[in-house]
Amino acid sequence: MLAERRHQLILRALRSGGPAAVTDLSEQLGVSPATVRRDLLKLEEEGLLTRVHGGAVAEEGDQPFAEVAEVRVAEKDAIAARAAALVEDGQSVLLDIGTTAYRLARQLHGRRITVITSNLVVYEELVDDEAIELVLLGGMVRREYRSLVGFLTEDNLRQLHADWLFLGTSGVRPGGQVMDTTVVEVPVKRAMIKAADRVVLLADRAKFPGTGMAKVCSPEDLDIVVTNAPADPGTRTALEEADVRVVLT
Repeated sequence: MLAERRHQLILRALRSGGPAAVTDLSEQLGVSPATVRRDLLKLEEEGLLTRVHGGAVAEEGDQPFAEVAEVRVAEKDAIAARAAALVEDGQSVLLDIGTTAYRLARQLHGRRITVITSNLVVYEELVDDEAIELVLLGGMVRREYRSLVGFLTEDNLRQLHADWLFLGTSGVRPGGQVMDTTVVEVPVKRAMIKAADRVVLLADRAKFPGTGMAKVCSPEDLDIVVTNAPADPGTRTALEEADVRVVLT
C-alpha cells in the first residue's frame, strides 16, 4: 500500500473512531507497527495528528464539527464539569466555538445565568432552557463548523460584557501562546477576550502542543487553564510567570 493511501486511512480511522493505538492501526492496514510509527511521525510533522503514548489522536483543526463532536468525550466532559463549577448564578458566560464548549453548555442546564455564544450547537442545546438567558451573536454562518463569524459578530461583542469567557484552542505552544488553525475564527476569539472579565482556556491533552498557525492570545491574556494534561516544563513556566491558574481534571 502506498504511503499516501495509508495516511488517508489513518486519518479517517482517527477522525471517525477517536484515538487509536499503533497496534490497532497496524492490524487495520496490514503493515508493521514500525511502518505505522513512521506514518504517524510524518502526519504529526504536517500538523494533522498528535502522537500520544502508544498511538495517536487526530487534530480537530478545521474539521467539520460533526466529525469531532464525539471524540474524547469523557475527557471533554471532565473538563466541562470543572469549568461549569467556576460559574455562579447570576453571572454571564461567553462560550466559544468548538466541541468542548458544547460539552460545557450541557453542564449549564437549569442555571440562572446568561450565556452569550457564536456557537450554533450551544444555541441549539440551550434554546429551550428557560432558566438561561441566551444571547446568540450575529454574523456569517459557517455551516459545517456550526459557528458565526465576521465583522457583525465582532461588532456584537463590542456591545457586550461577560463575567467569564470559556475559550477553545487548536494548540498551546510551549511558550503558552494560544493558537488556532481556523484563521477566520481568530478575530472573534480576540473580541471575546476583550469582552470578558476572566478568560478560561479549555484544553485537553491533545492540545499540548496541538496545532495552529494563527496566534489567538498570549498566556498573559488567560486567567485559568482547565485541562487533563500536566503541562510540559516550558508551558508550565510560561503559565506560572503569567499568573495563570492551572486546574487539572
